[in-house]
Amino acid sequence: MHFKVKGKAREVETIAVGHGIKNLNRLNKIYGRTKWRKLKGICQVELEDGTLIEAELHWYEGYGIGKKELKIKRYL
Repeated sequence: MHFKVKGKAREVETIAVGHGIKNLNRLNKIYGRTKWRKLKGICQVELEDGTLIEAELHWYEGYGIGKKELKIKRYL
């Protein structure tokens, strides 16, 4: 499902850092070696059909690279 993030994420929490990330090798191969973190937060998203809804998002963030692989974990 494709979606657009509307506004900033709030209640951002770190889930895992460095070797605690299961996909660390894959992230390093695709985006480059850096200090990776897995984060979660709540924000408003716009779905493909135009619906605006609050959702919990998970994503990876690399120092100097930014947010990668955002995904909706649940709707609120």
